[in-house]
Amino acid sequence: MRIVFLGAAKTVTGSMFLLETDSGNILIDCGFFQGRRQKSKEMNRDLPSKVFDADAMVLTHAHIDHSGSTPTLVKRGYDGPIFTTPATADLCQHMFRDSARIQQHDAEYLNKKHADDPEWEKIEPLYTEKDAIAALKRMVTYHYWRPFEPFPGVRVVLHDAGHVLGSASVLIEAEGQRVLFSGDIGRRNMPILRDPEVPANADYLVMESTYGDREHGAIESTRDELARVINETAQRGGKVIIPSFALERTQEVVMGLNQLRQDGKIEDIPIYVDSPLATSLTHVFKSHPECYDEGALSFLAEHGDPFGFDTLTYTQSVQDSIALNDAAGPMVIISASGMCEAGRIVHHLRNNIENPANTIVIVGFQAQHTLGRRLVEGREQVKIFGVPRDLRARVEVLNGFSAHAGRTELIEYAKLAGPNTKKVFLVHGEEKAQESLAEALSARNMKVEIPDRCEIATL
Repeated sequence: MRIVFLGAAKTVTGSMFLLETDSGNILIDCGFFQGRRQKSKEMNRDLPSKVFDADAMVLTHAHIDHSGSTPTLVKRGYDGPIFTTPATADLCQHMFRDSARIQQHDAEYLNKKHADDPEWEKIEPLYTEKDAIAALKRMVTYHYWRPFEPFPGVRVVLHDAGHVLGSASVLIEAEGQRVLFSGDIGRRNMPILRDPEVPANADYLVMESTYGDREHGAIESTRDELARVINETAQRGGKVIIPSFALERTQEVVMGLNQLRQDGKIEDIPIYVDSPLATSLTHVFKSHPECYDEGALSFLAEHGDPFGFDTLTYTQSVQDSIALNDAAGPMVIISASGMCEAGRIVHHLRNNIENPANTIVIVGFQAQHTLGRRLVEGREQVKIFGVPRDLRARVEVLNGFSAHAGRTELIEYAKLAGPNTKKVFLVHGEEKAQESLAEALSARNMKVEIPDRCEIATL
């Protein structure tokens, strides 16, 4: 049995792993790589040839860096099943089609913008909505804890990863070995979802390491910080711009704002979720209360819909989105994408980044070479749609909203996965975070490896 690390190796995004067994090959995830525009374009276009050796696929969750290349895979000939949880399948109904629409829109916008440039290489979308629907047709769903066999001799069980709605860790038993792919691991005591569970007695663990060198602040103190930022910006008459992943982060922020309003901690100003995808995904959240933790269920019983209140508006049309540019503050605008690389948030940043009354609030991890990372780094000037813009708005980073486990929680996950684990492979992390976590795990007598992309490990 072998693991081929096709993506998310010494980097955070582009999740893609192939487990080769005597009975058949299983692809775990097929996600977008996110980073420098040209490199991302090339890596997402040119999938590793080994992905097409897969006989079956398991999707850990719907985030685009884990799922986004699945329509490309199917478009280019993969015709096997895609196993996942019911909530993930429902989320992907929107994620895949939205990804196709964004690619089409961005291609049309940029091709038109550079139409007079003789050196411009025309952009084509990686896939269309038709390709996205073809991928959705291949999905087969299983609830947590219900074992299934993708082929004889291989047993798979999906466990609640507590990261986003429907997220799963994947335990695969084959050839007398138990191999655990953690997927993205959630945090304990976060709103909405249950805490992550850890399958025990894994022989090999492939584990994410995004925050392997960092801890998170408590969600309660992060909410208080968000309240401070909103109130200070409102007093300046400015806008609070929150780039947010449409899946999970937006719902967490909205529920947090609802709680702050209930507690009287923020001013009564308009709040907009300007993302058709986030709006659609919020409806999926409402239809899967079986994934909620006790806190979310209690809030639902006491206050009603946690994702809706009187000062909150979900915008849909492009015209409504454009109208926010001319609307005077104060207000809060939550928009996708979370790393500021596509979607309506890029337009909001273009229109608001040079006004010192405004605040940009970063509530999630920003991969290297993305616009979001440049904002976090405090660059004096950033390019938006190829045009340099002065960064005059304030930037606040609130990592407490992160849906990823912090360093201590990752160490605990590895310990609980099995006292006799033969090796831990660290993926989904930048090298600094991985090396720090590897050192901590090695100090606890665990054998750790940080694989390179396309490296093969024989189990």
